[in-house]
Amino acid sequence: MEKVKQFINNSLQTRAEQSLLRSLSLSENLIDFCSNDYLGFAKKNISVKDFTFQNQQFLSVNGSGGSRLLAGNSAFAVNLEQKIANFHGFESALIFNSGYDANVGLLSSLLQKNDIVITDQYIHASTIDGIKMSHATRYKFRHNDLQDLEKKLSIAPVQSTLYVCVESVYSMDGDMAPLKEISELCRKFGAALIVDEAHAIGVFGENGQGLVHELGLQKEVFACVMTYGKAMGCHGAAVLGGERLQAFLINFARSFIYSTALPIHALACIEWAYDSLVNDTIDKEKLHDLIGFFNDEMQQYQTINHIESKSAIQCIVIPGNESCKKMAQFLQQKGFDIRAVLSPTVPAQMERLRICLHSYNTKLEIANLLQIIHQNL
Repeated sequence: MEKVKQFINNSLQTRAEQSLLRSLSLSENLIDFCSNDYLGFAKKNISVKDFTFQNQQFLSVNGSGGSRLLAGNSAFAVNLEQKIANFHGFESALIFNSGYDANVGLLSSLLQKNDIVITDQYIHASTIDGIKMSHATRYKFRHNDLQDLEKKLSIAPVQSTLYVCVESVYSMDGDMAPLKEISELCRKFGAALIVDEAHAIGVFGENGQGLVHELGLQKEVFACVMTYGKAMGCHGAAVLGGERLQAFLINFARSFIYSTALPIHALACIEWAYDSLVNDTIDKEKLHDLIGFFNDEMQQYQTINHIESKSAIQCIVIPGNESCKKMAQFLQQKGFDIRAVLSPTVPAQMERLRICLHSYNTKLEIANLLQIIHQNL
């Protein structure tokens, strides 16, 4: 017991000395530039009449009762999965309890020991964890660098099964992957392309279907991961792909097989979010208007090191962990909920303020924020 306590204390002390110690904090009464609730769906009041699901029995049910393979399945879940697949233009969808579960379940089951997976260097931690569980060999290519990706693909052994994993919109920079060009390289080298659309769903595509759909690449992509805790404002995730992939995951994805299924009211919220994307586009229009305004405003602040982005994620580089943390704390004191992203999460000297835009932010809030940052650099 004492050795365990000593290990914990030493680990926390090391984090503190590196200015990397995390803690939970509250952000009450601050202007939200932090959450992933890009469309404001998480804050909307949903009444029972908003649900297309007519059987109201779910109101008196707290949980699903078990795994989908036991007591936790329902006709509603099966029908919702087909609705999700149709919306995004894929054959099938399988719902997982979270984006983390989806990535870990997909990759840990699909990738085999002698397979090779090539990922963007900034890929999600859940993708990395899933790959580690699979025992496949992972190589990284420089962020959005097509030449480096092609080089890595070209030196892979011919007999190996190849995978490429990318995000359509990256959470740390807010920039987009060159998906069309990446898909062409995957076709050239026979690699299966897996795309994480966590930060694209709801934001890109005619009705928020994501960047893969916007570019018409569904047939070029082996699997897509859609998560519902960001623009969709609820919880859960889905892996999209072919019917045989769905059957494979039902049989081999441990995070699916051994997890209690989402309760039916959580599924109803997912359906509501999808219906809202189609029936009410004003939130998406407001968001894109604010993204354009943010980038226009940045033109007058040449001293601010801004990572240009067309997504809801905007980043301002403040080199050094301490400097970046102090700026974030200063902005919080001024009433803005903004968090610092520190190394080693991002490269040293590329520490940044991560600013998330939402449909419910105002242009005045953005203008005031940028002015305060400019005046206090």
